[in-house]
Amino acid sequence: MIIRDAKFAGSCTSVEGKPKRALPEFALIGRSNVGKSSLVNMLCGNGKLAMTSSTPGKTRLINHFLINDSWYLVDLPGYGYAKVSRDDRQRIASVISDYILGSRDLAMLFVLVDSRHDIGQTDLDFMDELMEHGIPFAVILTKCDKQGPNVLAGRIGSNAATMSLRWGTAPDVLCCSSADGRGRKDILDYMDKILKTI
Repeated sequence: MIIRDAKFAGSCTSVEGKPKRALPEFALIGRSNVGKSSLVNMLCGNGKLAMTSSTPGKTRLINHFLINDSWYLVDLPGYGYAKVSRDDRQRIASVISDYILGSRDLAMLFVLVDSRHDIGQTDLDFMDELMEHGIPFAVILTKCDKQGPNVLAGRIGSNAATMSLRWGTAPDVLCCSSADGRGRKDILDYMDKILKTI
């Protein structure tokens, strides 16, 4: 797949506020500061499309980006960030839940995980909920430029083993680096295959 056009299509806090034009949606979610907005920019070839920040927890809204006038890339708030108030955490969780459970246009949810660490309990618990509700998802390991190929391969293997042990099978896993563009083609081709089945 080639992205020829990408533009911001709006922000909201619930599915009722989504862009009115119904199109397939590919959403990105993960722990705060895992690199969701950076991945949006890398995939779209535009470093200024989605606002990025070194401060975790900045994304509080559901941000839609219209791609090739035919589908949306959706940047969701991060989960699991402790340094916000309890009320804020509950509000963010409500925004996430409302979208994931309420969007009829969600074609695939990509759960982003930092490749430098073993998959965490917060990520596994979140994926448990996705499994329970039948939400289609795949995993994207981010920041894959931060370690050598042998270390990365070991991390991929250990994470796959953890997920397989928990669920009997592991979701599809893709690797990327927003810094050097690694994995861009693989992710876009993965999306393209899904679009062709819709």
